[in-house]
Amino acid sequence: MIERTLFNADHEAFRDSFRRFMDKEIAPYHEAWEEQGYVDREVWNKAGDNGFLCMTQPEAYGGANADKLYSVVQMEELARGGFSGIGYGLHTEIVAPYILHYGTEAQKQRFLPRMASGEWIGAIAMSEPGAGSDLQGVKTTAIRQPDGSFLLNGSKTFITNGWHADVVIVVAKTDPAAGAKGTSLLLVERGMPGFDKGKRLKKLGLKAQDTSELFFNNVRVPADNLLGGEAQLNRGFICLMEQLPWERIQIAIGAVSAAQAAIDWTVAYVKERKVFGQPVASYQNTRFTLAELQTEVQVARVFVDKCLELLMADKLDTATASMAKYWCSDLQCKVMDECVQLHGGYGYMLEYPITRAYADARVQRIYGGTNEIMKEVITRSMGLGGR
Repeated sequence: MIERTLFNADHEAFRDSFRRFMDKEIAPYHEAWEEQGYVDREVWNKAGDNGFLCMTQPEAYGGANADKLYSVVQMEELARGGFSGIGYGLHTEIVAPYILHYGTEAQKQRFLPRMASGEWIGAIAMSEPGAGSDLQGVKTTAIRQPDGSFLLNGSKTFITNGWHADVVIVVAKTDPAAGAKGTSLLLVERGMPGFDKGKRLKKLGLKAQDTSELFFNNVRVPADNLLGGEAQLNRGFICLMEQLPWERIQIAIGAVSAAQAAIDWTVAYVKERKVFGQPVASYQNTRFTLAELQTEVQVARVFVDKCLELLMADKLDTATASMAKYWCSDLQCKVMDECVQLHGGYGYMLEYPITRAYADARVQRIYGGTNEIMKEVITRSMGLGGR
């Protein structure tokens, strides 16, 4: 295998520390969390106590001022373990960075330390019943009132961390007549009158992840909770587009790590399982299938590592991140399917990690922008405009 050069000794020490945390605080409970449909709140508090949340935020806001590769390590380890219910990545590397990059100083001081400690859990509400990948089609409105506050109305769905969330970045139209140019981001807090959480959604996979519906019925959002204040009014769509490369590469990171874990589980299984008196691994079809999968995952990992190098140098563009998201999530699903097949009947039993990983993988081609949208983004970068 090609040696990875992305991480230094400190990153690997962090990896070891986080693995120990997972072994103690996540692994023994994750199956039960899948049954109940959400992780226990305590696992967030413990992560905060151990410095495993918002590590890349400045120390002034409760973080460790660590580089993004520490978060990458965490994403890889959670994916490797199949711990798909843990929403640390979205909290730490999507919600918190929005507040850091675009928030006012008062917003940073108010929200980020609580997120770093695990006291507050963050979510971002983009998707709606009629608007998924097409964020320009958002119908939720936040109309300015005479006192400067916003009256928020609408609903969101498929919201990761939505049921636990204490603060939600809500994408809404503050100037509906202006289309995408009239979009803003608002910080909605648990307990605001009119803000209600719907049922936790029952999904094909990610069963321990508290994905939920959110409803906003005349929620009065103070002017102070407009993300970034007046300077960011009606700039929400621009903010969303600026953050997409990092958000999409995170999906690719998880895809590659999960695919490698599936191969490793399958190699171990086919060595032990016998068919017609011979280990499944002794059959050429098995060996060649795994050789092909390992080659493709190695290629994907090298590409993602290169994307991360570009990210760290602030040179990762949207088209390249879209390539990584689409290619790696497609590959993840292919690997899971082939590995389930090599497990035979046991590959269909939820007691095996490969079965749960198969179910968890499917959404990777949908969220973060569907893979069809990724291809549109890529073709536009090639000068091939669509309708």
